[in-house]
Amino acid sequence: MTNFHLPKSTLFMLVSAFAGMDTMRRAYEHAIADGYRFYSYGDSSLLIRAV
Repeated sequence: MTNFHLPKSTLFMLVSAFAGMDTMRRAYEHAIADGYRFYSYGDSSLLIRAV
């Protein structure tokens, strides 16, 4: 579980290494379209690696 980090941050890259860049791009597109909040006090996401 993590919050939505800035797209060009090292934290975003860390999460992308786990979940995959395409998955994170789709998640961020959805978050932006639905008005999710970013940074430390924003919304969070639960990432489960697909097998």
